[in-house]
Amino acid sequence: MSRPPVDVLLRRLDPSVPVPSYAHPGDAGLDLVTTEAAELAPGERAVLPTGISLALPDGYAAFVHPRSGLAARCGVAMVNAPGTVDAGYRGEIKVIVVNLDPREAVRFAKGDRIAQLVVQQVERVRFHEVAELPGSARAAGGFGSTGGHAAGQKPLAGTPGTSSTSSNGYTSVGTDREGQ
Repeated sequence: MSRPPVDVLLRRLDPSVPVPSYAHPGDAGLDLVTTEAAELAPGERAVLPTGISLALPDGYAAFVHPRSGLAARCGVAMVNAPGTVDAGYRGEIKVIVVNLDPREAVRFAKGDRIAQLVVQQVERVRFHEVAELPGSARAAGGFGSTGGHAAGQKPLAGTPGTSSTSSNGYTSVGTDREGQ
């Protein structure tokens, strides 16, 4: 069963920017474009403007996600993925991108698709502090506790009884904080 669309107020800060749209039926994300050309050297990051601002209804947030094609083809990632746009924010949506390719620069032209926007209903919570949490099947298991990858089968660096250098040759930046 399909729900009716959520009405969101949008202001184009740059009249040449298209209204974000879904590329295909059933897509979750709407394409966002940049209003400025940019070139990122390997390892460089930039804040790219999108030329739009929103007024989301209370109880909703928009999440700015990276584009998988940019990641696969160019090594472009978002530094704070996903970025959160709160219902009360009225400023321009901007995207913080980084070029993770070790050798090639990445060029963006005005109008290039740089991210996707997913609007979701979000719940308000009320915390109730307790001395102990109820048990669960998972308990405190995390950080690869379910396996599924060869690297996940080995103890993590910094785990008691292991060295501080992992199998991939990188040194752990964390320290052993037993009990945390």
